[in-house]
Amino acid sequence: MQLKKVSPAGSFGFTLIELLVVLVILGLLAGLIGPQVMKYLGSAKTDSARLQIEDLAATLDLYRLEVGRYPSTEEGLQALVEAPPGATRWNGPYLKKKQVPVDPWGYEYHYRSPGEHGAFDIYSLGADNSEGGEGEDQDIVSWK
Repeated sequence: MQLKKVSPAGSFGFTLIELLVVLVILGLLAGLIGPQVMKYLGSAKTDSARLQIEDLAATLDLYRLEVGRYPSTEEGLQALVEAPPGATRWNGPYLKKKQVPVDPWGYEYHYRSPGEHGAFDIYSLGADNSEGGEGEDQDIVSWK
């Protein structure tokens, strides 16, 4: 059996043109798919905040059943983790992780009781942490 020597002219590899074509195709794919992935990521955070607000609202209802009232604005959501002064029938902590969750963007949920839209209001101001906005910056509220 004889081994053939490969000359430099017959060596295997990629040409610069082939590499550029592959890079252009990858760039086009990233340009088309990237924004779609980011859109879904933003809507997932909004949906997560909405679910957390619903969970907090249900936990506040349990708190009210046991204590006889909702926590005041001053007591805040922290009353679900630590007994506020004067809450004699407090039977908490009411949250499994024994800490009040933050919204998906890392900000604290806003709580007001009595609320402007019901017995209490819980809301997140979205990614920009300021009132109003659209998309990922929209406010997520307990009263809608």
